[in-house]
Amino acid sequence: MLTLHLQYFAKLREERGVPTETVQSAAQTPAQLYAELQSAHGLTAGQKSLRVAINETFADWQQTLADGDTVVFIQPVAGG
Repeated sequence: MLTLHLQYFAKLREERGVPTETVQSAAQTPAQLYAELQSAHGLTAGQKSLRVAINETFADWQQTLADGDTVVFIQPVAGG
């Protein structure tokens, strides 16, 4: 099990109800972690509509997670 620090912004923060949390997870990748979170908390954003950052750097959804990583799922912002 990995200890992962999560940060939520915008709609994900509203849906989850917290700005940050620390979780124990068996997920090996951000894709697996987000699938766990969707299942556990009913997050509605699909993976294709998000970017992921690990330790403040944009990452691939299949990058291997490490114990203690900080993971952020980011929804693109549109504006004018």
